[in-house]
Amino acid sequence: MEAFFYYYICSTNMCYNMNFTKLFSWKKSSKIDEMKYLIAGLGNIGSEYQGTRHNIGFDVLDELAKQEGLQWENLRYGAIATYKYKGRTLILLKPSTYMNLSGKAIRYWMQQEGIQLENLLVVVDDLALPLASIRMRQKGSDAGHNGLKNIQEIFGHNNYSRIRFGIGDNFSRGKQIDYVLGKWDSQELPELPQAIDLSINMIKGFATIGPATTMNQYNKK
Repeated sequence: MEAFFYYYICSTNMCYNMNFTKLFSWKKSSKIDEMKYLIAGLGNIGSEYQGTRHNIGFDVLDELAKQEGLQWENLRYGAIATYKYKGRTLILLKPSTYMNLSGKAIRYWMQQEGIQLENLLVVVDDLALPLASIRMRQKGSDAGHNGLKNIQEIFGHNNYSRIRFGIGDNFSRGKQIDYVLGKWDSQELPELPQAIDLSINMIKGFATIGPATTMNQYNKK
C-alpha cells in the first residue's frame, strides 16, 4: 500500500504529498504497543522500608526478577526490569517517587513505553484482606491507600487492574500507620512465599490469558 501511494504522489502535485505525509506520520508517532504491559509494584524506597508490609508490591516484583534472572536498572522515576514472556513484554516498575506519588511514575512509564491502560497492573498491599490472601480486580476504590489515591488523581478514575495482597488488620486502634509501615513478624513471614508465588502467576496470567480468566482461575484460591 505504501509503495502504491509513493508512486502516485510522485506523479501528481504537492497536495497529495501533504496528505501522504500526514497519514504516515501519524502511524509513525503512534507508540501504543498491545503486547507491552506495565506491572507496577508499589512501595517506598529506602532501607528503612525494606521488609515492611507496605512494600509488598516491591517484594513481589523482586521475587519475579530473581526467579527469571532479571536485572534492575535505576531510571527516571523508578527501577525498571524488562521481562519477556510468551511473546509479551512486561515492564516491571518499582517507583522511586515514594508511595504518595506512585501515579506520576506509572504515567511516565506508560507514555514512555507506549502502554495502554488495559495493560496496566498494579500490585499493592491491602488491609481489608486477611494475611496472604490475594485478589485481582479490574477496578475499585483506593480504600484510603495513598498509592492508589495518587493513581486515581493522575488518571481521573480507578478503572485499572490491580493485585491486592492481603496484609491483615492485626493492629489496635490508632496504630494503623505503625502496622502498615512495620516489618513482618516471625509468624507472618512463613505465609509470604506461597502468596508471592501466586501473585507472580497472576501477573503472568494477566499478560497472557487476560484479567477476567486470571481472576476466575486464581481468585478462589
